[in-house]
Amino acid sequence: MAINAKIKQVVATKSVKIAIGPNQHLTLTMIKLTYIPSLLVGIRFAIAPLLLLDALDRQTSFWFIIGYVIAVLSDIFDGIIARKLGVSTSKLRQADSWADISLYLCIAASVWLVYPQVIIDFRVPLLLAIAAQLTLFTISLIKFQKFPSFHTYTAKIWGLTLLTATIALFGFGYANTLWLAIALCLINSLEEIVMTLILPEWQCDILSIFHAMKLRSTLLALPNKSQ
Repeated sequence: MAINAKIKQVVATKSVKIAIGPNQHLTLTMIKLTYIPSLLVGIRFAIAPLLLLDALDRQTSFWFIIGYVIAVLSDIFDGIIARKLGVSTSKLRQADSWADISLYLCIAASVWLVYPQVIIDFRVPLLLAIAAQLTLFTISLIKFQKFPSFHTYTAKIWGLTLLTATIALFGFGYANTLWLAIALCLINSLEEIVMTLILPEWQCDILSIFHAMKLRSTLLALPNKSQ
């Protein structure tokens, strides 16, 4: 029987109907465009352990860098697409943060396996960076019972420096770019610590301390408006 397909409607949140014969219709449900950000976050979760698996023999293949670049690209575009589609929910952004944490924990473990001397040489600045991040997480958990998920400009710049440092190390055996990544980690951590302290309630996607200060003023003014 010949298939006479007729697309009734193509929309992100709609379905596609295909006509089969004169009186029958087969409805195929399209993957919603709104699923794309979640899919990108899931890709990052999936890639992280694969990178560590590649490093278990204390060396990495070319695919390590390819996988890491794909993970970083997913991190860049998931937030952009989520905001464009209006699906940038707190749940999604928290999942995004957890995906970042899992990715960079696997990267750190891979560095230890493949380049242990780098960890030893950079142990003091690395410990300072880890302490700054743990301080941020602790303050956020105590105050809001949630991990921070600001996705600030400094976090984005830090991510780019981490990308540069990781490619330099695993691609060329060059470690000095770690200094810049560690410096941006400290700057980002300090900014987000202050943001966590000044905001009266948990918020996600606050791009800078200046945005946080403006939002704080708005939130504190809300009770006065309701009186």
